[in-house]
Amino acid sequence: MHSTVTFCLGLLASFAQGALLNRRAALEDCLSGSSTAVDEVGSDDYNRDITPFNKRLPFKPAAIAVPTTVEQIKSAMACGSKLGYKVTAKCGGHSYASLGLGGEDGHLIIELDRMNSVKVDKETNIATVNPGARLGHLAVELFAQGNRAISHGTCPGVGISGHVLHGGFGMSSHTRGLALDWVIGMNVLLANGTLVHASETENNDVYWGLLGAGSNFGIVTSYELKTFEPPANITWFVVSLPWRKNNTVAGLEALEDYALNTQPAELNMRLYATRQFTQLEGSYHGNKTDLEAALEPLLNKTGGKIAAAQTVSWIKGLEHFSTSKLNQTYPYTQVQEEFFGKSLELKGLNGTAAKGFADYWFDVAKNETTHWYIQMDIQGGKNSAVWKADSKLTSYVHRDKLYILQFYITTSGAPEDGIKFVNDWSSATTSPLAASDWGMYFNYPDTSLNRTRAQEMYWGSNLGKLQQLKGELDPHELFYYPVSLSPAQKLELA
Repeated sequence: MHSTVTFCLGLLASFAQGALLNRRAALEDCLSGSSTAVDEVGSDDYNRDITPFNKRLPFKPAAIAVPTTVEQIKSAMACGSKLGYKVTAKCGGHSYASLGLGGEDGHLIIELDRMNSVKVDKETNIATVNPGARLGHLAVELFAQGNRAISHGTCPGVGISGHVLHGGFGMSSHTRGLALDWVIGMNVLLANGTLVHASETENNDVYWGLLGAGSNFGIVTSYELKTFEPPANITWFVVSLPWRKNNTVAGLEALEDYALNTQPAELNMRLYATRQFTQLEGSYHGNKTDLEAALEPLLNKTGGKIAAAQTVSWIKGLEHFSTSKLNQTYPYTQVQEEFFGKSLELKGLNGTAAKGFADYWFDVAKNETTHWYIQMDIQGGKNSAVWKADSKLTSYVHRDKLYILQFYITTSGAPEDGIKFVNDWSSATTSPLAASDWGMYFNYPDTSLNRTRAQEMYWGSNLGKLQQLKGELDPHELFYYPVSLSPAQKLELA
């Protein structure tokens, strides 16, 4: 009996393996007939394209299609849909959770980074941008073609699509808003294969959903961006803070009061700390003298001192905060890290929440020798462009939050220890807070969250409407990943 059962189980495994191989072969045949290039396994392109930013999370795709036209994207999507593969668009590949690789094995990846053109209309100053452009390339081209810019993140290798479609905070956001605030139109391929244009006046429900939760609804094939003329000069700066356990809560409350009521629109700033030091750093749209005057009220209350400051050109300012050369295009070599990251979007950090945060910082984190950092960006305040924008235009739900706080720890030794360290710090911060006072930022995805909790944290009060839209546009979850939106009708049937 035992040998018979073993034989049957082995036979079933063989059938399953054979079916998988046949399905893979069918996918390869479909893609080869679609005129879409495919990365050959083991080739330089394949090895580059599957390299994750976070070494902790490598995944193996079913195939990597590399389109250079909209028709090729559409054909590759059709192959995935017909053969039952989940389809994932990849632009920059910088997701903390390797979501550009599907967040799990077996996805059909649509690698977009060969489609990276940027064209500025000299009459309207509207830029048409392909979905595979990286932020550094976008910045260089906008500036070169007409002295134009948008606000965006600091890492030049990050792709426009993942960044813009889920928020897009950076060192000009307090002055100029989020990256998604500059999107006035998009062409997008939906799960059913139709290409639609989305804007405030055309398919505005799709436009709303894409700008905040875009990876759930389709593959954007081009963006139309309004732009601004950047200042001739910016002043980057670093402020050292002499914070200890006995004065950090007071320092955080002084920072919050300043951010809410005093911080000028021209000042973009974050708190940054490691085991060794604590500082403020940022970019001021103006000269050093005006920067010093803007910071003076805060420095007087926190004991901070300007440790470094320099006035430079717009492009030099972008280069200062970048982690590599600015103009990044194909072929792109991924710089890897191995880490766990987590975010909190907070309406404030004061009182018992600030005490919990500070106590953990000085009682626990200061004794942790594994490399970690915290970074708290000031998103809001009465003078912030993020707060002044119309919150109803996009599905980015955390526009009302003052801070975007990021926790980061390297995990090369024991990842479970690092994950616990960060999660405990986060819990010490949020435990006194009402649910409406905090959430999480999708662009710093947290791999310790299950799908239900992730949706609640990333999309908050917009979740129901987004799930309804998912049910209408992608009911069979072609664009599934481990923390993607659940279609509404699936929830109703459960």
